[in-house]
Amino acid sequence: MHDTRTILVTGIAGFIGYHVAKRLVEDGWNVVGIDNCNDYYDPSLKHARLAQLGNAVTFYLGDIEDKGLIESIFETHKPELVCHLAAQAGVRYSIENPDAYISSNIVGFLNILEACRRHKPRHLFYASSSSVYGANTDVPFRTTDRVDQPVSLYAVTKRSNELMAYCYNHLYQIPCTGLRFFTVYGPWGRPDMAYFSFAEKILAREPINIYNHGNLSRDFTYIDDIVESIVRLIGVADAQSEPAAQSELAARCSLLAAYNIGNGAPVSLLEFVQTLEQELGMPAIKEYVDMQPGDVATTWADCEELFELTKFRPQTDLRTGLQRFVAWYKEYYRGGTL
Repeated sequence: MHDTRTILVTGIAGFIGYHVAKRLVEDGWNVVGIDNCNDYYDPSLKHARLAQLGNAVTFYLGDIEDKGLIESIFETHKPELVCHLAAQAGVRYSIENPDAYISSNIVGFLNILEACRRHKPRHLFYASSSSVYGANTDVPFRTTDRVDQPVSLYAVTKRSNELMAYCYNHLYQIPCTGLRFFTVYGPWGRPDMAYFSFAEKILAREPINIYNHGNLSRDFTYIDDIVESIVRLIGVADAQSEPAAQSELAARCSLLAAYNIGNGAPVSLLEFVQTLEQELGMPAIKEYVDMQPGDVATTWADCEELFELTKFRPQTDLRTGLQRFVAWYKEYYRGGTL
């Protein structure tokens, strides 16, 4: 148990942030969180997530771009670990509103790094993305692959975060671990994600766009597998405080690394839609269209390094994950019915 230890979770009202914070509270951590609850998607969903957490966390409403606020949180709570999940998300929106990405993902992350430099938490975990692999067509994606071909500004900001972390690790010995997430889905998810918007439109009998005429595949990763991966990585970092727990793997995590967190089993877009149709009990009206700017044809994670370090491999299959999402969607939006 970690009842005397504090962890800061940024983006705590977000999809991943909420689930991570919930698990950390269950594991006995003192959780402090910050989120601006902006209107990129329906803020009421973010507030509902916070309501689920209730008084179990200490919450600050504000922007990570607010350097003074970040400094105050670090000074007041002195977090031992930081899990930085706040960011302006969305590949397509980065084409429409690039300023938001520079402000949140670059300036905001700099504020977190600077606070870590001054207050020296034992470890910083931060969200990266599978988007850093960009135009790379050599699959599955490995952390040793080139990441210098971004196809969206969102990807640029996430790769920049990795480089910024590298620099601060080199200059100030801040232990940093990047988390390259692959298409996260599940209950309490983001309405801008395909599985969520597809469910809404299928139930409303509205057409859904099948991009690249269906020639897409994604490494869908269920939220519980994401959380378990993060918690196990935190456990490795936390074990560093116990001399008897020192190991070569713990030492690897103590300095600088980036890990793929994906299911390791890409699913075609058409198979995904078919599975969602079956779980909803309703056919989709499909419109086949061209590839969108900033998109890639395939994502596929090689997670061997994650398994080597944590002995955990994301494993929830798509049907099981979508069943759980649909059950939550029915309860949250439709009182348990469709």
